[in-house]
Amino acid sequence: MDEMTDSIHIPIEQRKRGVFESLRALISAIRPRDWSKNLLVFSGLIFSQSLTNFEMIRSSIFGFAIFCAASSGIYLLNDLCDIDADRRHPVKSKRSLASGALSVTAGFTCMIALIAISLTASYLYNRSFFLVIVAYLLICTAYSLKLKEVVILDVILVSIGFVLRAIAGTVVIGVSASEWLVLCTGMVALLIGFGKRRHELVLLNTDAKVHRKNLGEYSVAFLDSIMIICASAALITYALYTRADSTVERFSSQNLLLTIPFVVFGVFRYLLLIHTRRLGGDPVQLLFQDRPSQINLSLWVFSVILIIYDATHWRLL
Repeated sequence: MDEMTDSIHIPIEQRKRGVFESLRALISAIRPRDWSKNLLVFSGLIFSQSLTNFEMIRSSIFGFAIFCAASSGIYLLNDLCDIDADRRHPVKSKRSLASGALSVTAGFTCMIALIAISLTASYLYNRSFFLVIVAYLLICTAYSLKLKEVVILDVILVSIGFVLRAIAGTVVIGVSASEWLVLCTGMVALLIGFGKRRHELVLLNTDAKVHRKNLGEYSVAFLDSIMIICASAALITYALYTRADSTVERFSSQNLLLTIPFVVFGVFRYLLLIHTRRLGGDPVQLLFQDRPSQINLSLWVFSVILIIYDATHWRLL
């Protein structure tokens, strides 16, 4: 009798284990850790001085959630398109789809569901926000299917994805996106994008062209040069933003200038990690693992909020 009971329970336990492992593989494939990139959605909330507006906070949280669904759908699409190349990559071969932990059918089904959810929810909530989501999905889909093979354009398209996150954060709360927000976000995104290409080139070495054809057209020297340009442009753009008449008038303060050292340190720290520690392939990993970068980012956010929400503003609440 005990033997019969055991023979029934063993398959059930195995099925439970299989379901749990599939679920874990799916969660890994949608990359919840990369949702930190979508925190850019909250930049509009901060710089529009709306942190004390409950309705706008709720809208930003909703926008963040929708962008998480859209970006996870794109991550699955990209992994499905790159599954063969990822299997030859020393790091990406561990991804759920490339390793076989998640089936192609399950990955495709989840991708369609996430994209459908993001489109439906954004359309019902805010039509302008819906258009930003559509633009993001179209650009990322074009990138995943073909345009990632076009040198330089591949990084520009990735940077546009970050810019759209920032724009989405303004649209979802009904404020206009500042040209400074677009420029600063774009310059930093370009720096990170080219840094990621450099990391891939150094990591894969002679196999770079085999993994992705366009990597063979890049060189470390070229990427170093263009990263210097992007870093300089990011610093200059942010410095000009802090001193712009529109900025001083909006916040009734010139003190935003005091936050420049944090931006300088952040850019220089990123370049240091790229050149001396061979990091930079995953900017999210840097954010979670590099303590100086974490402290610097926290201090920058705190100082920005302290300046644009000055004591007078808080007393009026």
